[in-house]
Parts: sequence; structure tokens; C-alpha cells
Amino acid sequence: MTPVELHDDAIVIDGLIIAKWSRELLEDMRKGGLTAANCTVSVWEGFQATVDNIVKSNALMHECSDLVRPVHTTADIIRAKEEGKTGIIFGFQNAHAFEDQIGYVEIFKQLGVGVVQMCYNTQNLVGTGCYERDGGLSGFGREIVAEMNRVGILCDLSHVGAKTSEEVILESQKPVCYSHCLPSGLKEHPRNKSDEELKFIADHGGFVGVTMFTPFLRAGVDATIDDYVEAIEYVMNIVGEDAIGIGTDFTQGHGHDFFEWLTHDKGYARRLTRFGKIINPEGIRTIGEFPNLTEALLKRGLSETQVRKIMGENWVRVLRDVWGS
Repeated sequence: MTPVELHDDAIVIDGLIIAKWSRELLEDMRKGGLTAANCTVSVWEGFQATVDNIVKSNALMHECSDLVRPVHTTADIIRAKEEGKTGIIFGFQNAHAFEDQIGYVEIFKQLGVGVVQMCYNTQNLVGTGCYERDGGLSGFGREIVAEMNRVGILCDLSHVGAKTSEEVILESQKPVCYSHCLPSGLKEHPRNKSDEELKFIADHGGFVGVTMFTPFLRAGVDATIDDYVEAIEYVMNIVGEDAIGIGTDFTQGHGHDFFEWLTHDKGYARRLTRFGKIINPEGIRTIGEFPNLTEALLKRGLSETQVRKIMGENWVRVLRDVWGS
């Protein structure tokens, strides 16, 4: 089977996309052969603003029903593959939208939210992000984890502090994930995860999606798709071939103002970090170039079975474990 044939045949899942929504973006998802993607609908927004984002996203999905379908179960992912569409999973990058209401967790699950990151860079009512002194998981946070387990929402720890992450991993009765991270063994950065952290989540039944966000890659803005594959292989050697997948963190279509919003606490307060130039690795600059990743993994010497697992099969399994269907 050629790389193109393998990519066309495989389940391809991107565990984190925060690109600017438009028909053009959804067309590019189809060009890239994406079976499903976790698409961010909330970062700093509260309950009402997040609901508004979901309403807008639903409207675009209705308009573009020839390209995409909503995903509530893993059966919907398989259905998307059969229909030649991309399944859209709604995800949060912050539990802030739950506010202080545990009951909101189930409401958002009913609206199609399948993945929620516990914190985004800083402190919230649940715990602490990676750019702040880490006080760990709060008592309220433990209740939120239990409720997410109950209704079937995956706990994401990508931007979460090390102590809070450890406590979520231990607290959760279902698998949790880093949906989009890179190893600090290749580059030291507050957003990257140590070998010990990667091993800990895998040892406790968790999952790691590897990002290609160039500020966190060893080669930075000079990175190519091969540098991304190097990071994937590095993580796989720690967590194993069954606990790894893709979480690109595609920001396609966004400009300077968007990144200014992301790099400030709550979108407007103190500056947390600077990214500099944002450019994706050469060879996978756009979502439409996703087939190049399958080819690059095969060129690296990974087996067809390993490539299928990394590109999406592992995501399906962990989502089924958490969602229950």
C-alpha cells in the first residue's frame, strides 16, 4: 500500500485544532483527509459566550453539512469516515466555561463537548496552569473530574501545571490525556512535558497527542515535518505505540490579535508568554498537507500498523473508553 493509499484508508484524527472556522478551513480538512478533529470552542470564555460559540459553530456545520458532521460517539467518527466527511468534536481548552456550576458539565456534554482541558496556562477554580505556581487540583476540581468521568468528557492536561496534572491523573477513574504537547527532552519549555510526566500519564492508562507548534519544537520556526516526526518517535519510545496520537494545534487563519489574546491571562490581563513568528513546520503548513505526515512517518521506518495507530486508531480507542460509546 502506498503512503497515499494508507492515508486514504486510515482513520485520521487531529486531537487539537484551534483554527479560524470557515468553509475554506473545512474544505482543507477534507483535502487533508481528516476523519475527525477536536475543535476548540472555548478558552477564556464563560458559560454564555461559550454557548454562543457553539451556536455559531453549529450554524456553520449546518451550512457545510456536505463536508462535516457532528461527533458525539466514536460510532460518529466511523460514520464520518464512511461518508467521506470530517467529524467535529467540540472541545474546551479551559474549564472556565463551567464557572462554579458542576451541572454545566452535563449541559455541555449534551451540546457535543467531548474534551475539556482543565486549565489554560493559569489558575482557575479547578486547578493551575503551566505558567503559574502550581497549587494542584482543588476540591471543586475533584468534583469536576468526577462529573466529567460520569458524563463522558475526556480530561485534557496539555496547558496544565505538573502538580495539577499529576493529581488529575490519579483522581480520574477514566483515561486522561495531553491532547497537544511536546517533550522537554528535546526542548525545555514550560509547555513541554518531561520524560517522567509522559511516562506517568501512560503508566496510568493515559494518552499523549503530539503537537507541531514550532515555538515548542527543537528547531523552532526552522522546523520541518521531519522534526515533528522526530518528536512523535521520541514520545512513542516513552509511552509506547498504543498511547500516542496527533494533536497539531493548528491555528490556521488566525492573525496577530488572536495570539495576543491567547498569550495574556484571561485574554486581556498580564502577559504570560511570547511566541514570536508563528509558522508551521515545512511540509505540513496547512491542514490540507496532512497526507505528508503519513508519508513522513513511514519514511522514518514506522510500520503500517504503527502509523495507523498514531494517525487515529489510538484516539478512537481512548475516546471510546471515556465516552462509553
